[in-house]
Amino acid sequence: MFLQRKDFEKAEGYLNKAATLDPRSLQALTTLGRLQLQRQHYEDARKTLEQAVADHPADWMAHNLLADAYLKQKQYDKARDQAEMAVNQGKDEASVAELSLGQALLNLGEDQQGIQALKVFLQKNPQSPVADQVKTIVADVEQQNSSKPQPTRAQASSDLVLSATHLALPPSAWGPPSIDSAKPAVAFGVNCPYEQVIEMSGERMVQLVDNVSKFAATEDLLHEQLDPLGNPTGKETRKFDYVASISESHPGFLEVDEYRNERYGVSDLPDNIVTKGFMALAMIFHPDMRGNFQMKCEGLTEWKGQATWLIRFHQRDDKPSRIQNYIVGSQVYPVKLKGRAWITADNFQIVRIETEQMNPVGQLSVQHQIAEYGPIHFQKGNIDLWLPKSVDLYLEINRHRYYRRHSFDHYMLFSVNSQDKQLTKNENQKSVNP
Repeated sequence: MFLQRKDFEKAEGYLNKAATLDPRSLQALTTLGRLQLQRQHYEDARKTLEQAVADHPADWMAHNLLADAYLKQKQYDKARDQAEMAVNQGKDEASVAELSLGQALLNLGEDQQGIQALKVFLQKNPQSPVADQVKTIVADVEQQNSSKPQPTRAQASSDLVLSATHLALPPSAWGPPSIDSAKPAVAFGVNCPYEQVIEMSGERMVQLVDNVSKFAATEDLLHEQLDPLGNPTGKETRKFDYVASISESHPGFLEVDEYRNERYGVSDLPDNIVTKGFMALAMIFHPDMRGNFQMKCEGLTEWKGQATWLIRFHQRDDKPSRIQNYIVGSQVYPVKLKGRAWITADNFQIVRIETEQMNPVGQLSVQHQIAEYGPIHFQKGNIDLWLPKSVDLYLEINRHRYYRRHSFDHYMLFSVNSQDKQLTKNENQKSVNP
C-alpha cells in the first residue's frame, strides 16, 4: 500500500519487517531489494537480493534485480553473470534481462556482445518505456566505435532496469523450487578440486562418528498445514529433549538412533506424521555410504558469505537406498534421494544439504528438505562438532501439504566410550510416518 502511495520510507520499514519475520520469502526480498535500488541504497539492495537468489535460485527476476545492484556498484563482471542467469532461467519471459546484460557487457568493454543484447531487448520489448534511451545508447556506442576502437562505457541517466520492469508480487509457491530447476550461481572459471572435496568431507564425517557416541539438544518443532498456495491454515508447536547416537558396526553399516523424552509416536504428533533422521542425512558423504550416490562438483559458490563448494548428488540405481525410508504401518518404502550439499572451501565442513525424493513412493508425492549444520563447541573435551542446527521440510502426503521446521539448541555431548556403541546394522535411518 505504501509503495503504491510512493511513501518509500514506510514501505521499506514494513518490507524489512516482513523479510525479518520470513527470511525465505521471495516476495518480501525481491520487493525490498527493488525498493532499495529505487532509493539508491545500493549496498542494502545487494545484500537483500543476494539472499533472494541464494534461497530462490530459479527466480529470474531476483537475478535480474541483483544484476542491476551490481551495475550500480560497478561490479560489472558479477552483473553480467547474474543477467545471464536471469536470461537462462526466464527464457522469453526474461527478455528484459537483456537490458542489464547489455549494460554489463558494454561496461566490460565487450561492445559487440553488449549491443547485440540491447538489440534483443529492443526487438522483444519495442513498447518499453526505456526503448528510446536504449536506442540512444546503442547509437552512441556504434558511432564512437566507428571513430575510435577503444572500449566504450555505457552511461544512463536513470535506472533502466527498474524502469523497464513492472513491480509485481510473484505468485506464492507452496514449496522451494526443485533441485533440477534451481542451480545456485557459481564463480566463473573456477576449477573444482572434486577428489579433495569428496575425500576431505568424508574424513569430516569419519571424525564425527569417531568423536560422537551420543549428544543431546533441545528440539523445537513447528508444524503447519498449507493451502494450495502455500499459506498456513493451521499451526502447532512441540518442544522435546532430543538425544541422538551414532554407531558403526563395520565399514559400510552406520546406525543413527534418535530419542525424545516426550512421546513421539504417530498419535502424539500433528497430523500423525513422524519426521526424524536428520543426523543421518550428512552421512551421505561418509566414505562407507557415498558409494551409493553419483556425485559431481558444480563449482564454487557462497553460503552466508562463506565460500563453499557445491556438490550435486543422486541415488544410484544399482545401489540400495539406505539413508531414508517412508513408512506406513508395517509397509516400508525406501526413498531415493537427490540433492546438493554446500561444503566449506577452507575446512570442508558440510554447512547445508538440500534434498528431494527422486520419485513418489506410496502416498508421499513430495518431500523437500533443507538441513543446515553449524559448529557446536563443547567445553568438555574442548571439541567443535558440526551438528544439525535446523531442518525445513515440505511434504505432500495423500494430497495434503505441510511445512515443518525442526530447530536444535542447547547441545550436550556424552562421553565417547567404544564399549557403549551398539554394533548393529541399520537400514532405516530416517522415516516419515503418516
